[in-house]
Amino acid sequence: MPKKIVAKKHFVTFYSPGTFTAETTDKEVKKWDVDEAKKMAHTITERYGATPYAFQFSTMGRGAKDLNSKEIATSPLYYLGGRIETLEQVEARNDPKEEILRGNMRRNGWHRIVVNDNSYRTSRPLNDTDVILDWKPRKRKAA
Repeated sequence: MPKKIVAKKHFVTFYSPGTFTAETTDKEVKKWDVDEAKKMAHTITERYGATPYAFQFSTMGRGAKDLNSKEIATSPLYYLGGRIETLEQVEARNDPKEEILRGNMRRNGWHRIVVNDNSYRTSRPLNDTDVILDWKPRKRKAA
């Protein structure tokens, strides 16, 4: 018999370009609401002015005898706009600046990626469950 969950909370995690890995910001939400998360994304700014390229919902829960909560559900990854590119397209360009990207795509079996330019260009593997949303990034302020 599955353990009864007595307490749970919902969160949204925003992903922004970082130096080696994504910068993340977690926010508690009342429910998984894509439109509300899109609005929230406009308020997120990370180091060096980076803004989100994606977000994902999660639900944390615990049973009556649990001391700590654990992740009990996650949503697909929602990309805030972007374009899909295949390995064949990236290889056909043969851009010397994309040598590492091509190698990563081949080695890791990424047949397609999503390229996002909301703030800094981000190229990520596109999984079958990922969703690319219609998105208009906020205008950047002049320095």
